[in-house]
This record gives sequence, C-alpha cells and structure tokens, in this order.
Amino acid sequence: MNLAFLLAQRFRRSREKSRYLSFISASSTIGIGLGCAILIILLSIMNGFQKALEQDFLAFVPHVEYTAVRGSLDNWQELAEVARQHPQVEAAAPAIVINVMVQQPGRFRGLQVRAIHPELETQVSDLQRFVSAADWQRFLQQEQGIILGQGLAAELNAAVGDELVIMIPQIDSGQNLRSPRRVRVRVSGIFSMSGERDYQQAFIHLAMGQQATNLAGEASSVRLKISNVYAAPQVAREVAQRVRENAYIHDWTRTEGHLYRDIQLVRTVMYLVLILVLAVASFNIVSTLVMVVQEKRASIAILKTMGADRRLLLKTFVWQGSLNGVLGAAVGTALGALISVTLPAALQWLEQSFDFTVLPAELYFISSIPADLHLRDVVLVASVAVLTSVLATLYPAWQAAAVEPAEALRGK
Repeated sequence: MNLAFLLAQRFRRSREKSRYLSFISASSTIGIGLGCAILIILLSIMNGFQKALEQDFLAFVPHVEYTAVRGSLDNWQELAEVARQHPQVEAAAPAIVINVMVQQPGRFRGLQVRAIHPELETQVSDLQRFVSAADWQRFLQQEQGIILGQGLAAELNAAVGDELVIMIPQIDSGQNLRSPRRVRVRVSGIFSMSGERDYQQAFIHLAMGQQATNLAGEASSVRLKISNVYAAPQVAREVAQRVRENAYIHDWTRTEGHLYRDIQLVRTVMYLVLILVLAVASFNIVSTLVMVVQEKRASIAILKTMGADRRLLLKTFVWQGSLNGVLGAAVGTALGALISVTLPAALQWLEQSFDFTVLPAELYFISSIPADLHLRDVVLVASVAVLTSVLATLYPAWQAAAVEPAEALRGK
C-alpha cells in the first residue's frame, strides 16, 4: 500500500509538467470541492428551515385541533381529559375561533380571533414567547384585552392601549344570521411571529369569547400539543376513536403540511444535485487518468518488468485518482461548513447595510435565512464525494493493469 501511494504521488508530480493534464485534474478537484461546499450550505439551510418549522412555526400553530361541527363542543372538558391520557399528548386547551370584523372610520378589516384560556394556552403553545413580558402581564390583567399581530397592528394603526370595535357575527337557533354584536376591546399587547399570522390573527380571553358568542362555559375547539409533531395525524385519529364528540379533526400536516413537504422536496432535489455534480467532476477524473495511462504506458511496462503485479498497478492509479477526490472533498466540506456557520449573521449584516430583505415577513413564517449544520450531512457529502472519486478510478486503473510490457515498449 505504501509503495502504491508513493508511485501515485510520483505520477502526480510528473503529470504536473503537462499543463493540459494539470488543468483537467485541477478542474475535477475544484468541481468536487465546489459541489461539496454548495451541497453542505444548501442542506444546512434546509435543516434551518425545518428547525424553524418545528421550534417556531409549530410552537404557534395547533399540532392537533378538534373543532365543533356546529356551535360548540358538547363536552370539551371530557375531550381534553381523554386526550391527555394519550402518551404522545403533552397538554390540551380549549378555544373559541371567531371570524370577526374590526370597525374603523371608513373601513372594515377581517381577521380571525382565538378566544383562549391564558393559563392553559401557555401549555399548548409558545404564544407568550412571541409577546413581551409587559404585554403578556397586561393581557392577563385586562379581561377586555386583545393581542394583535404586529402586521395587523400596523395596518390598523393601533398601539398598546388603543380601543378597537370588533363585530362578531351572531347566529340564532335556526342557524340564521342576526345583526352582529359590537364589542369594544383594548389592545393589551402585540405579538410578532413573522408570516401571514401577524396580519390575520388576534387573541382575546376565553370568557370574553364565550360571552360574545353566547357559549357560556363552552368552547368550539380543543387544541392538543404533541411530543412528536410528525406523529400528529396518527395521534389525532387515535384520540378521536376514544371520544364520543362529533367534531372535525385537524392536524398541522393537513393545514400547514405543505411547508414541511416543500422542505423535504428541496432536500431530495439537493441530494440529486449532489450526485449529478459529483458525477460530472468524477468524469474529469476518468478523463485525466485515461490520458495519464496512455502517457505512462512505457513507465507501466518498466514497472511490470521489474516485478510489479496487476494489484500494485490497480492500487497506484486508484490512489492517484482518489487523491483528487479526497483533496476536493476536504477543502469543499471545510469551506461549506464555515459558510454555513457564518451565513445567517453575514446575510443579516448585508440586509442592514444595503437595506433589503431576503425573506419578507409578510410572506414567510420566518424573516431571515436560517442555517443548521448537521455533522451527518458533512459526513454524507464528503463520503459520497470520496466514494464517487474512487469508483471513477476503477476503469482507468484496470486499463493500466492490463498494459502488456512488450507492446508498450515497442511503442504500440
């Protein structure tokens, strides 16, 4: 093995005298390095999006929610109690979801209001994390308080302490619409999550929602928090089988699952791109070694006459080609890991310096490019790069081992 490695290094040094072969060899190394770096950066960004989805977006969005078919749930307490007995359910909380209109001089603005029980809500969501401590305490103390999204507050030109009039639809026993009820609320706080929910959602107290919708002591939905968010569909079905409540079943994979599917789709495309980029770079390795074999036929013949066997020659040219892949993979993975770690801070600095936004907050659930470097991605990309390089050397190495000394020395 040491002799094969020394011969490979000797052939590499002699090859550097040929500018054409050196260029082909360098292009293969650079191609493998760039492919590894770009793939690690993109995979880190996809990991960052998935982490933001799990820790931020799903901390706000219900994992599982049971909504009354009409009016209110018959017994939301029983449903919540049965749900808590499931090993995957961490907490349950009631809510009343109301589509309302905000009345302002000269216009109306529609939004969705969730009437929540503050203490129970903090067990199933991280709403408190997106609101300042002062605003949250103010909301707890004000029974007529409302928490608005930052984007919605900006559209309504509303600040903490302002009074708003919301119009809540009323339905009689015959399911006929009646005149809406006007309720005055005071802005207790503003939450900032980024994305469309900042422009479409608000929160009030459950007692206030019950009074406004004539659902005294009742709720229209129960929200569950799941320990494994990706098991939400299964947990939703299992809990539903244990309750007698007639309700619609919602889980985040149905309401917001397109985000997760898009992330996984892009990740799959990245793996395909990795294979294609490395295949192209490896083709240069094949080309380089084939030309080296043709150029070194006389040297190969002399080695054979001196006692070198086919196995030694195979190892020599496998080493020679693999060194390109190892060098490219090492430099590429190091560069990709470094950029992945510094990318969020660098993009934030660029956005502040040149006054532009990569991800507008009103369109996406996060407002900055995230990156989460995983060691398994680095190892996977580097391993595939090295493996592809080694496989690319097999055919030229076999050609070198098949050289006949007599024919090579005669110049044929």
